[in-house]
Amino acid sequence: MPKFRYLGIENPKSKALNATVKSFSLKSITTDFKEITKAGLAVSVVFSSIAGYLLGFDDANPFSWTTLIILTVGGYCMVGASNAYNQVIEKDLDAKMDRTKNRPVASGRMSPNHALFVASLLTIIGLVLLYSINPKSAMFGAISIFLYTSIYTPLKTYTPLSVFVGAFPGAIPFMLGWVAATGEFGIEAGTLFLIQFFWQFPHFWAIGWFLYEDYEKAGFFMLPTGKKDNSTALQTVLYSFWLLVASLLPALGYTGKLFLSPTAAGLVFLLGVWMIFYAIKLYQIRTAKAARTLMLVSVSYISLLQIVYIVDKFLR
Repeated sequence: MPKFRYLGIENPKSKALNATVKSFSLKSITTDFKEITKAGLAVSVVFSSIAGYLLGFDDANPFSWTTLIILTVGGYCMVGASNAYNQVIEKDLDAKMDRTKNRPVASGRMSPNHALFVASLLTIIGLVLLYSINPKSAMFGAISIFLYTSIYTPLKTYTPLSVFVGAFPGAIPFMLGWVAATGEFGIEAGTLFLIQFFWQFPHFWAIGWFLYEDYEKAGFFMLPTGKKDNSTALQTVLYSFWLLVASLLPALGYTGKLFLSPTAAGLVFLLGVWMIFYAIKLYQIRTAKAARTLMLVSVSYISLLQIVYIVDKFLR
């Protein structure tokens, strides 16, 4: 081996080892970035913003691929930044839960300072990109990060009202797309906000129910009564009903340019009945399995609802 080095010839085994190390490091960095930003969640949130944009553009505010791409990247940065801040703040609590103990900061793979740098960089990039679309988009993006990291996250260990507070930043992405398309926050954007606001409650209460024991280890209060009881299950049913009502508002003709045809309204109604059915099932049997099913149904509901809204716009 020394002979190779003196002759300036690279040892093939050493070359292969270096390539493996570089590949492993790159893979680790990519994996940690996806985990620190919660890539799966971030993509689903960005989809809501894209849906809002597709609903918002019109002849007065024509479609722009550039704007859509900027919204997509900027939106991901803002969601990723919020998640990174959250993991720094909750690193000690995450380490107590099975679901989160392997996250980059909680497991020690990434230092809090490095995570804060990533979060800060994503915040700056996200705000600059959203501001380049229009100032209102950047403002709502900034409000979302502030509420999520400075109010919602700290409240989780103190009161079940944290879910109510968290519903505000959670409801912003859908209407953010409309604001990015039009530069205005009116009845249309407000309606999109309202839909995703009511959606947060059955969705997160379902998660809080089937992960109750894990959340309990960290002292998180995610259920409205703090317990897996009849009252929590009943409130889940009621908010699922109000979600359906909010989702059908565009069919009444009082939400400006945001409108649903009778056919689309029928499909939205069926989606709502589907979700209410599983909310009632949770009320009836009150099991972790029923709660998990409701959570999965809620994810499908919001995605399918947005698709129905978009398709209906283009078919009218």
